[in-house]
Amino acid sequence: MRTVTPMQPDMDVSPSQTPVPSAPADRRTLVEEVLIVLSLSVLARAAYAILSVLEAPIAGVVVAAADQSNAFTRQILGFVFGLAPALLVFHLVRRSGEGLPAIGIEADQPNRDLIRGVLVFIVVGIAGIGVYLLAVELGVNRFVVPTPPLGHWWTIPALVMNAVEAGLVEEVIVLGYLVTRLQQLSWPAVPAVGTSALLRGSYHLYQGWGGFLGNVAMGALFGYLFLRWGRRTWPFVVAHVLLDVGAGVGFILFRDRLPGF
Repeated sequence: MRTVTPMQPDMDVSPSQTPVPSAPADRRTLVEEVLIVLSLSVLARAAYAILSVLEAPIAGVVVAAADQSNAFTRQILGFVFGLAPALLVFHLVRRSGEGLPAIGIEADQPNRDLIRGVLVFIVVGIAGIGVYLLAVELGVNRFVVPTPPLGHWWTIPALVMNAVEAGLVEEVIVLGYLVTRLQQLSWPAVPAVGTSALLRGSYHLYQGWGGFLGNVAMGALFGYLFLRWGRRTWPFVVAHVLLDVGAGVGFILFRDRLPGF
């Protein structure tokens, strides 16, 4: 006769008794990782969806134009979630044990970094305005409005937030992180800086060929100075923020004298 052996209690593999994998890092690092991953994926969509459901009733017809009372809130959300790629880089270099100094993010020389950033802003700003307007006049560049929607009390605050986001994300990733990683992959300095500059130009092609070439030149200058100044990223974050704010304020003040306006 066949004997049936009862299942032993310790053989129960129900989900409630499946052991949790051991944590690969400390609690702070894990919280940081979770927030960044969600910010780069579904958390932003959730935040905008919550804002959307608060803007208008669920039932009935929704007008296409968004509720302007929440327009600045949308600007803030865009700023917060827009910083996520740079925060991911910060997380990765800290988790690897290299630390932020590995990509040029140090706070030990703030005055020098600020002065250098202002000098770069002046040089690039003077040259860039002439090249940009000439390219527009020659028809090889679009005129891109460098500001959030005008006529609101939050136009300038939103302009500053957008500039800070662009400065941090682009210079941390395309300059400090990319050039460093390429050199760690045994790339010589010139190809590493050249690749960074070409990438910078490529995502500005929406402006036209003038924007592409101008940003390649700016990227090459930034890369050269980044290496010459001891691999410090802050001066270029400062310069980038000032360039974007300057372009926006200049447009607001002088838009009536610009081509097409």
